[in-house]
Amino acid sequence: MTELTKVYGRTRAVDGLSFTVRPGQVTGFLGPNGAGKSTTMRMILALDRPTAGRATVAGRPFREHRAPLHAVGALLDARSAHPGRTARDHLIALGQTHGIPASRADTLLDEVGLAGAARRRVGGFSLGMAQRLGIAAALLGDPAVVLLDEPVNGLDPDGVLWMRTLLKRLAADGRTVLVSSHLMSEMAVTADHLLVIDRGRLIADTSLDALIDREAVFVRGPRPDALRTLLTDHGAAVTDHGGGLLVTGLGADAIGAAAAGQGLVLHELSPRRASLEQAYMELTKERA
Repeated sequence: MTELTKVYGRTRAVDGLSFTVRPGQVTGFLGPNGAGKSTTMRMILALDRPTAGRATVAGRPFREHRAPLHAVGALLDARSAHPGRTARDHLIALGQTHGIPASRADTLLDEVGLAGAARRRVGGFSLGMAQRLGIAAALLGDPAVVLLDEPVNGLDPDGVLWMRTLLKRLAADGRTVLVSSHLMSEMAVTADHLLVIDRGRLIADTSLDALIDREAVFVRGPRPDALRTLLTDHGAAVTDHGGGLLVTGLGADAIGAAAAGQGLVLHELSPRRASLEQAYMELTKERA
């Protein structure tokens, strides 16, 4: 992406966004609701026209690829399949646009756990089943690039584990994998690299380890509410954690001094490694 911009009236949904998603790793695409993630993915797929800037896949705009299903596999809306079609017919219809045989549809339905529902109409599918069908559709053309928007929505715990394994395998195969998600716990165990946007602008382009490799401090005391107020007034990011508070943006010495200055007793004050959620909160807080 190069200076990608999308303006709706007076709203800049995406504002000069530039980044590169590299093959061989899972890249998490994070940001608050309304940050511009979905709009960006739609522009990558030429579903929305940029106001300015350029989005390319393998060096050229998506619309210039003669066989798009082989270039990019995407899941943006799990409910996009025609509800009156069976799962198998949906995949076969997509495959016919590229000369993909019906056997590929059967293979993928088995791989995503829908072999037993292949001849059921999609309109009767649960959200989790629709997500699995959407993944099958995204992989139909054996694409080099995979874009998924909130792929674990509606999946049960077994489905979530399956999705983690799939994403890792796709990256290990050398594919370019971009996954938008609001679930920090999933990105923490799945993503290798992170892109974080806020208000349409890129605020972090970094490895997972680099983002969370910052000091956090666990604090516990008899007056947690007063302690929380004190620390946030000092500019720290604070979340509940294990019966106490996990703090970033303020070191242990500064926390101890601030508490002592207000006569707040501390029962524990110990450094910890920040979680992805805590690091993300601190990062977006800095932009507030």
